[in-house]
This record gives sequence, C-alpha cells and structure tokens, in this order.
Amino acid sequence: MTGCVCKSFLIQGSSTPPLPPIYFRHSNSGAPPSSALNFTSLGLKASQFHAHGLPWKRFNAHSLLPDNGGWDSGNKNGGGGGGPFESSSWWWHEDGDSSLSGPLFFSSLFLCSAACCFCHLRLACALASSSEDCEAVWEVRGGKWTKLVPDFVQDAFVIAHQVGSGSLSVGNLWLQSKHVCMRLMLPEGYPDSVTSDYLEYSLWRGVQGVASQISGVLATQALLYAVGLGKGAIPTAAAVNWVLKDGIGYLSKIMLSKYGRHFDVNPKGWRLFADLLENAAFGMEMLTPAFPHLFLLIGAAAGAGRSAAALIQAATRSCFYAGFAAQRNFAEVIAKGEAQGMVSKSFGIMLGIALANHIGSSMALGLASFSMVTWIHMFCNLKSYQSIQIRTLNPYRASLVFSEYLLSGQASPVKDVNEEEPLFPAVPFLNSKSANKAHSVGLSSNAKEAAAEIERRLQLGSKLSDLVNNKDDVLALLSLYNEEGYILSEHKGRYCVVLKETSSLQDMLRALFQVNYLYWLEKNAGYEARGTSVDCKPGGWLHLSLEYVRREFNHVKNDAESAGWVTDGLIARPLPNRIRPVYVA
Repeated sequence: MTGCVCKSFLIQGSSTPPLPPIYFRHSNSGAPPSSALNFTSLGLKASQFHAHGLPWKRFNAHSLLPDNGGWDSGNKNGGGGGGPFESSSWWWHEDGDSSLSGPLFFSSLFLCSAACCFCHLRLACALASSSEDCEAVWEVRGGKWTKLVPDFVQDAFVIAHQVGSGSLSVGNLWLQSKHVCMRLMLPEGYPDSVTSDYLEYSLWRGVQGVASQISGVLATQALLYAVGLGKGAIPTAAAVNWVLKDGIGYLSKIMLSKYGRHFDVNPKGWRLFADLLENAAFGMEMLTPAFPHLFLLIGAAAGAGRSAAALIQAATRSCFYAGFAAQRNFAEVIAKGEAQGMVSKSFGIMLGIALANHIGSSMALGLASFSMVTWIHMFCNLKSYQSIQIRTLNPYRASLVFSEYLLSGQASPVKDVNEEEPLFPAVPFLNSKSANKAHSVGLSSNAKEAAAEIERRLQLGSKLSDLVNNKDDVLALLSLYNEEGYILSEHKGRYCVVLKETSSLQDMLRALFQVNYLYWLEKNAGYEARGTSVDCKPGGWLHLSLEYVRREFNHVKNDAESAGWVTDGLIARPLPNRIRPVYVA
C-alpha cells in the first residue's frame, strides 16, 4: 500500500518529548489534523494502548454470531455473500427450520448491542479520564510540541487537555486565548524559529510603541491648537502651512538616504539616534502653541526630523529582523513585528487620546506629560537595543573576536561581544559603562583595548599613491599580495588597506584579521614598521603576518561560526578607492 509521509511528526512516548522524532505513514495524502488523528490513518490500533493492565477491545454485533458458517449459519444461503443484510439470508424468511423468529432475534440483537455500547462508553471514559497512565503521542509542528492521547469515544488521538472536556472552562479558555495570541503575534514554531533575544526585544518595543503613540497624539493636539483649531474653524492659510510643513520634511529622507551604508555598520547606535531625533521633533511640535507665528518654521524642522527618523528606523529594522530569523523565516518575522507594532500603536493612541482630553489646552501639563512619556520611550528603546545580539561582523565586533582569539585561542561568544560594543563609537563619553557591567562581560581587557584601537586606526579603501612614493615599494607590495584581494601596509600610524577592483567582503575580513595580527606583533613581540620594501621581505612583519593569515584564517573563521557568528564577510563602509593591478611579463 502506498502512502505519503505525514507533515506532522508523531512520536509515541511519555510526557517528555523524545528525540529524534519518528515518522508515521498513513493512507491519506494530506496531513492529519492536529486535534483528531484516526488510529487507522496512523497505522496504530487503539487496542495497542493499555490502561490499568487491561487491553481495550472493540465489541460489535459480529462477535455475537456463530463462527462456523459465516452469515448463513449452515443454511447454505451463501456464506461468502454480501453479509447478513443480503436478501437471501436465512433470517429474512420465517420458515419452519429457523429456531428464532424475526422480532425475537432483533430484540435480542438490539439489547445486546445497547449493553455492549454502554460498557464500551463507560470503559472509554474511564480510560480517557486517566490519560496520565496512557501512552502519549507528540505532534511536532515547527518548534511546537503538542501532546496527543487516545480518545476511545471518538476512536482518535486528541489534544491532551481536550480529553473528556465537553464544556469550556476558565483554564481552557485561557489556553485557547494564549494560543491565538501566539499565532498572531509570534512566528510559527516559536521559540525555535527565532533567536533567543527576539522575545525580550519585542517586549521592550511594545512598551516603547505605546509611549511613542502617546507623544504623537499630544504633539498633534499642540499643532492643531497652534493653527487655531481651539478657537474655531481652521483657516485656509493654516491648511497651506500644514502641507508645506510636511513637504519640506520629506526632503530630509532624500538627503539622508546617501548614508545607508552607515546604518548597516552600526544599526543600534543609528536606531537610538533616530529615536532621539523623533522625540526632539515631537518636543518642537509641543512648543508651537507658544509661538503660533513660527508655525511653518517649527513645523517644517520637526517634520524633517520625523522623516529622517522614520527612514533610519525602517533601514535598521531590516538588520534586526534578519538576525532574528533563525530558520530563514525573514518575511514572517517582519510580518509578526508589524502586527506587534499595530497592537502597541492601538493602545498608545487610546491612552494618548484619554491623556489629551484631561490636559486640554494647558501647555504646562502637556509638557510635563510629554517629558514623562519621552523618558519611558527612550528607556524602553535603550533596553530593547541592548537585548539584540547582532551576529554579523563589523570592524569593531570582528576586531574583538580576532583579538580574543589571538590572546586566548577561542572565539568570543556573540552575547559578550554585543554587550561590550558601544552604541555610539564616535562619541566616547556616551558609551561609559558601570563597573559592574564592565566586569560582567567575559572578555579580556586587552582584547577590548585592541578592538577600540584597531577600529580607530583602520582605514579601508586607501589610495595606493598615499602609501608609497617609489617603484620598489610598489613592486614589493604587488608581489607580496599577488594572490590576495587587498594590499595592507602601515602608514603614519594607521593600518591602510588598499582594495583591489575584485575585492569582496571576505577579502576585507581577511585584511582585518591581518591587521589584528599586526597589532598583536606590535604590542607583544616588539615588531614595528621599518619600511615597505623591508617589511615585505621574508622575516618582515607584513610578510610574517600574511603567512599567519594564510595558515590560520580558516581556523578562526570556523571557530567563529561555531560560536554563532556569520563569517561570510565584513560589514563596513570603505572609501570608494580601488586599484586594478596589471602585471607585465
């Protein structure tokens, strides 16, 4: 008999989901429903399950009939025929040879069947009520495990908490509501379909979404008061000013889009900056009632800030969601994130309207409420970004991983590196950490110092003409890096990486690993630059470091992948300079 593999994994076992799962075949082509799986479709018999040491047995009318003649009972009415309801069967004809009359036989059959059904029902209910003692089946869909137990009344497998429950209780209603919310708000297969930091991020984002909508309602109310809504009808000039305000604000999106590559390198810092910019725009709109004659100027500046913030938020959101998609379910993670955002916005709008009704036209109460809500908004944003564990490698994260590898021989965990990475690398005083926070991260202080120093001295996309000034140095560099996609040299205290026209993200990652080894030689072995031509010769630090990269890069890459890092390339914003070496025979 042919069949197809069931879409759900069904595992016979105990209360703990066993691994690995076992596939069961059934005769239907589709997957069995999660709430009721027939014994016959699973290839299992209900009699195989025992309770209280007694096997369950099916009773039917056939068991009441004699075994020695099929359905004709020796009356030669065709025992191999169509069964007891065939027109030629003996019990349809009341002849003198039959020992039982028709009505008496039907009455006996009916009473026996009723008694058997009653016993069957009572036994089935008793077995179903003691589901803890029965063998269970687990249905696996994505990362969700559902316990199924045999229901002998329905002759099927059903969800464990539904056995013997014909009415809706408070507990069942809560479980059903929880299940619906999880299906709507979380990706299918949660928590296995996303990374471990997804839930914490989503919770903090939900609270900040409510706060953001409250601020938006308060700011919109202030704008409407500024254009005269509280004094009567909105004049035509106010409507024109409103349109100009939004139109001028849209220009900021166009101008800011050129910095898109910066968002990839440091998405957390840019996202927090966007939140600050958005709250500053809301604050400017809150001040418009005090300066109604400057409505267009203040509104345009606030609109530009909000548009720029929206652009940065949309760009960085993709970076976060891509990291959450543990099973390549990128689109689903985005869809669930939008659903969570809509729920937060709905609550925020309702709370904002209620708060705005209490505040009215009082500017003092409006500013006080706005300040409190803004603090909540920024705090939740900060906590949500700190919970994210980005697995791609930018210059700082890659340098921290490589430096720790050179010092300890092990790749740094994703969580430790993300906790150490500053949100604003260009503004050091904003990145100060408490002493307890600094000691909680399992990274050496030398590795942290090396990563910060390398990021400061690194220059990707340098011009070759800025590094060398004679033919010998050029030929030495081209010869040394003939098989590489980059050229590395030290110049005026900076690690300058010249990228070839065919350079890839992987080449930039290799170059950064060599930079880390150069820094290690400088700090621990006393090496220093002595001239480009000398450094490229055997024994020179450029030659020595390149040999080390060719020997160890694949090892550190594999170790980093084992630690959870994505090592397909370096996420950076190099300068646009490239070279095309031409080798003349």
